[in-house]
Amino acid sequence: MRLARAASRQLALTPASQGVTSALTFLARLIGARAVVEIGTGAGVSGLALIRGMAPDGILTSIDLETEHQVAARQIFAAESVPPRRARLIAGSALNVLPKLSDGAYDMVVVDGDPLEYVEYVDQSQRLLRGGGLLVLHHALWKGQVADTANEDDETVIIREALQAVQDMPEFTATLLPIGDGLLVAVKA
Repeated sequence: MRLARAASRQLALTPASQGVTSALTFLARLIGARAVVEIGTGAGVSGLALIRGMAPDGILTSIDLETEHQVAARQIFAAESVPPRRARLIAGSALNVLPKLSDGAYDMVVVDGDPLEYVEYVDQSQRLLRGGGLLVLHHALWKGQVADTANEDDETVIIREALQAVQDMPEFTATLLPIGDGLLVAVKA
């Protein structure tokens, strides 16, 4: 994990906090996750946390527009002796890749991609998750700005809309965990 955090800094990325990575490992283990989609690979910090919590034969599908991020993540996974078959890294726009993934085939979807696309990610997650699967939205508090109703910045507004979309979907039961920059966790009925 130390190497992944260092790689994140070299790529000018802000890695998930230790609290967030611990929660991701815990949640993946809690549900016995075998198939996880991660939107936003970064340098592999959250992916490594997910793999650590997943079943030994679990497969992480991680999507990122930046090939450079995925190269770094692949190196981190190799350094941690993660078998290549356990991490399927896909370079491309999540909104182009997600529709190609199978309906109801995933135990967990972790959203940490472009904040301006969070609403679309939530919509795709609803389709991708099996019953009992988890949707996890990182940055749910967006630098403490989501609760400030006077803040109308694009990212803040879109994240608010994504949180509301989850709340409005009757098949999801959600809670907000105040760790890191906020983690919304929702279980699909």
